[in-house]
Amino acid sequence: MKKYLVTLTILMSILGTVKGQKDNPVYNKTLADSLGGDDYGMKMYTMVILKTGSNTSLDKAKTDSLFRGHLDNIGRLASSGKLIVAGPLRKNDKSYRGIFILNVKTNEEALALLETDPAIKEKLLEAEIFGWYGSAALPMYLKYHDQVEKKKP
Repeated sequence: MKKYLVTLTILMSILGTVKGQKDNPVYNKTLADSLGGDDYGMKMYTMVILKTGSNTSLDKAKTDSLFRGHLDNIGRLASSGKLIVAGPLRKNDKSYRGIFILNVKTNEEALALLETDPAIKEKLLEAEIFGWYGSAALPMYLKYHDQVEKKKP
């Protein structure tokens, strides 16, 4: 009997939540579909946390060259629509250096993109990869970035 009451309580809670939901009057199905959004306007991405890598033996010129390649790769991935967010993190006790949000659903797709980054390939940076559920509209902010960026890297 107790199991029945728990199940009934859960079902009533779910039905109450669903019943309280309303359709969005400004919903744009064409836009949502083009961005891969679900009924909540969300989709799966891959979030990457970059941290200091194990390779600390390179000279400054080589390190600088690899980081220039890292920045160039960020630009290339952003231009292709695969990289949605990138940026450095403030100094912290976990050696985290930055984040990427990649417009891919699987770790395998993310790893293939990360292999194109010279700083990651040479272990100056290492990556931790996570699935992340966020707004399907997130890629749209990139078209405005050029309008607020005064200086190019």
